[in-house]
Amino acid sequence: MKTTLLTTKPILMKKLMLSAIAILLASASFAQAKWGVVAGPTFSSYTLKVLGSKSTSDIITNFRGGVTLDLPIADEFYVQPSLLYTGKGGKGDFLTRDVKTNLHYLELPVNFMYKPEVGAGNLFIGIGPYLAYALGGNVNGNSIDFGNQAGELKRFDVGGNFQVGYELSNGINFGLYTDLGLVNLAGDGDSDNSFRNTSFGVNIGYKFGGK
Repeated sequence: MKTTLLTTKPILMKKLMLSAIAILLASASFAQAKWGVVAGPTFSSYTLKVLGSKSTSDIITNFRGGVTLDLPIADEFYVQPSLLYTGKGGKGDFLTRDVKTNLHYLELPVNFMYKPEVGAGNLFIGIGPYLAYALGGNVNGNSIDFGNQAGELKRFDVGGNFQVGYELSNGINFGLYTDLGLVNLAGDGDSDNSFRNTSFGVNIGYKFGGK
């Protein structure tokens, strides 16, 4: 039974992500839906717990970028799914060695947005969950193994994110965001052994069609 559950869960998560991407693409024809692009630096770290001893890595700089879609649901309120590439990881000491971990994710955040008119543009505030799939990764240049065994990391990450910023009437926008991983990514993780992602960064983007 345990083997079946371990095998089925990644398949279900992959189907869920593919379905969400399909919905994102299908929503492009939604009346008044607005596409955008976004990119910027992301500053990431991870929280590690080994045998109950908890530590947080140093921050490393990565890149985050992709496409967004604003779907109006009420006056000044939107649902914003996005499809992003995002780099995560961190740097720390392990057995007196400097260890740098780089992780590469395809990430699907779905934010509930409030965009009131302020001045010549719109303030925006968003909050929601994200689902991410690890495309790959390395530790000091050596490839990471993904799976559910000791020494491996789980491919699927789930967490929450928050963003705030400002959008000009010509469609140019900029803001800040933070992601907090909620899933224990350690392959054989438990309450005393865990690995969780955290990141924050700056976004610069453009909404096609302007205000």
